[in-house]
Amino acid sequence: MSYESLLALFAAYAAVVIVAGIVWYVLQVIAYWRIFTKAGQPGWKSIIPIYNVYTQYKISWSGGMFWVFLILSVAANVVAGMAGEGSTLAIVGTVLMICAVLVSLVSVYKLARSFHHGLPFTLGLLFLSPIFMLILGLGSSRYYGPHK
Repeated sequence: MSYESLLALFAAYAAVVIVAGIVWYVLQVIAYWRIFTKAGQPGWKSIIPIYNVYTQYKISWSGGMFWVFLILSVAANVVAGMAGEGSTLAIVGTVLMICAVLVSLVSVYKLARSFHHGLPFTLGLLFLSPIFMLILGLGSSRYYGPHK
């Protein structure tokens, strides 16, 4: 295989990845837009990457928990970046990241519960997120408010 052929193959692969990323983003915006409008929020909030997650936390749990998640995530990455292998800081970073993941998992569960769905739907949101977000937004699911 020649150098030009490899370059063309790489360019085609890159184009497919870029198009797939754009399609993924558009599907997520559509899903979030519909979910937000069902929850009484403006749909445009789905377009802004971090703000859409904040809005999701706000409609399903609490906007304050988004900040807890964000602080845990940033702190975990900062601490892990400063830590050496096997150090106490590495352990602290790991614990902080586990806490951030747990907050995120609870948020997904609370999003499902806000639309009166249970654990099976939560698992769908976790493992097949784009499909289940579209089901939540475009389907007959009705918003009932933040799950307490």
